Amino acid sequence: MNRTRWAELSAETRRDPAQRERIATYRRAIEDALRLGELRVERGLTQRAVGAAFGASQANICRIEHEEDLYLSTLRGYVGALGGRLEVRAVFDDQSYDLVVAAAPDAGEGAKQVSD
Repeated sequence: MNRTRWAELSAETRRDPAQRERIATYRRAIEDALRLGELRVERGLTQRAVGAAFGASQANICRIEHEEDLYLSTLRGYVGALGGRLEVRAVFDDQSYDLVVAAAPDAGEGAKQVSD
């Protein structure tokens, strides 16, 4: 049986920019998922309780916590089910903006400049 050492496989993967980017994307998704789950636990809530407040099943909350890319509306609802509100900020070298995340889909979105 032909075997390849882990170090060789790892080095080969690191040399390929596309593979590095894919790995980085998955790593960020895992870290983000852990953050959502950790936030829920810190708030003292179960997935079932968040689901009840959000109007979703426990399985759906689990999926949201592990989703690679969430809609802002989904994240807003999840944070709302935890008892909070979602705030989004765009940060540039010379200024930053608080982006308004509408409470309802038809409420419209906007942005207001804030000082750094």
